[in-house]
Amino acid sequence: MLDDIEIARAARLKPIGEVADRLGIPGDALIPYGRHIAKIEHGFVSEARHRPRGKLVLVTAISPTAAGEGKTTTTVGLGDALTRLGRKATICLREPSLGPCFGVKGGAAGGGHAQVVPMEAINLHFTGDFHAITSAHNLLSAMIDNHIYWGNEPRLDGRRMTWRRVLDMNDRMLRHQVNGLGGSADGFPREDGFDITVASEVMAIFCLATDLADLERRLKRIVIGELDARSYATADMIKAAGAMAVLLKDALQPNLVQTLEGTPAFVHGGPFANIAHGCNSVIATETALGLADVVVTEAGFGADLGAEKFLDIKCRKTGLQPDAAVLVATIRALKMHGGVAKEDLGGENVAAMEAGFSNLSRHLENLRKYGLDVVIAINRFASDTDAEVARLRQLCAEAGAPVALATHFADGGRGAEDLARTVLEVLDGPRRQPFGLLYPDDLPLPAKIETVAREIYGAASVEYDGRAARKLAEYGERGFGGLPVCIAKTQASFSADPQRRGAPSGHVLPVRDVRLAAGAEFVVAICGSIMTMPGLPRVPAATRIGLDAEGRVVGLS
Repeated sequence: MLDDIEIARAARLKPIGEVADRLGIPGDALIPYGRHIAKIEHGFVSEARHRPRGKLVLVTAISPTAAGEGKTTTTVGLGDALTRLGRKATICLREPSLGPCFGVKGGAAGGGHAQVVPMEAINLHFTGDFHAITSAHNLLSAMIDNHIYWGNEPRLDGRRMTWRRVLDMNDRMLRHQVNGLGGSADGFPREDGFDITVASEVMAIFCLATDLADLERRLKRIVIGELDARSYATADMIKAAGAMAVLLKDALQPNLVQTLEGTPAFVHGGPFANIAHGCNSVIATETALGLADVVVTEAGFGADLGAEKFLDIKCRKTGLQPDAAVLVATIRALKMHGGVAKEDLGGENVAAMEAGFSNLSRHLENLRKYGLDVVIAINRFASDTDAEVARLRQLCAEAGAPVALATHFADGGRGAEDLARTVLEVLDGPRRQPFGLLYPDDLPLPAKIETVAREIYGAASVEYDGRAARKLAEYGERGFGGLPVCIAKTQASFSADPQRRGAPSGHVLPVRDVRLAAGAEFVVAICGSIMTMPGLPRVPAATRIGLDAEGRVVGLS
């Protein structure tokens, strides 16, 4: 059986101009990166984004497990299936981070016969967007410390700087450090730390900005710490935003690639959903909606994280409204939520699957709170038994949700045609209830966190570290109380404990810190033991990646 990279390498890719033609993108709007990748020029993007919009389908999933769910592969397979059924479809995905590629999760280009390609390029450097974001973020870091070093006006309080540095790699040793050792010529000692690039506020701004002017406006508003007078200091005060925007100008143009079957795909931006807002760029999504009849996009991790943030942050800020949602699950994952160990998932266990269905049911209930019509997509494995499939269909019917089995991993778009037909029935029918957000803008910040904890996570209460509570009160007093919240917590559970699978209720959500992202226009609540700079596992994926005798990449998945 071929692995992902071999399947991708064997594909006959179309020239990127042919892919663009399917969406009506003219050749003079393309900025090619080789034969199979292109950026779309700003002027055409601006025009396309203001055309009448197609239908938007949001793909999300149950809480992830080691058994796998297949959200990205389902997004790709569904896009290919819609194309096979005659719809003008495109997909929107996030760009992969090098951290997971060399860590434990692997790449983010899909898998099997449901991939975006060229897979190696997309997973490794791509068009350099992440490097531009890293550089823009760290330029601000360097300008802050230089401003303090020279004692420039306005006077920054070096003890109260909150802006950290970033790197697109998992490196736990960089979480906390002291910079500037070595003598006066080398700066000045200051406590600092690194986050992974995908957790950067610059990444969030990049993904939420509507154009270059909005990008620079947001960059100016970044809060970097405090002045000596204890008022907030911003990137604008040290005149950093213009240079940062220059570094991001080309990166902000969305990237066009294709699936294995030639369906156009926009892959742009890449915040994680467990520590950031987990959606691809607004610019890419809105451009796609102006060019296609149906746009399929995904939000990271489970619906409690990616979908909640897509809806309560991205949709709140843009007016986007999904016309349907697809909730992805596997029988293997449901059995794992029902208490089965990974090594025992191959055997039939209807009872464990029934127990694990509580996780799917919670996510389904949550999505309906936004007024979404939801289709359940069962990403089928060869080990799934007829009895398990039949019982799962029955459980979905009892929950009142249409369900479709899909085999796109093995069969490509053909294996997702039943799913596509089910989704089209929703898209072509009347909306059953109006779209709505979970909480209003004017709800106080603690109440917003508590609403998400109660309504989405099933928590009984929220417990704030004293410093976190003080900062929330301060943000409200300083005019930021109207922002939405972006909760950073483990993706493995509705709770902050990654070991609590299924649908735990009555737990306490511990908020240990909060961060103001004034440019991105949200407040991050950091919960439990979640880290904004991940570490590598005992045996990183990097140990299996290399070059063969012909100079080709091996071991990348």
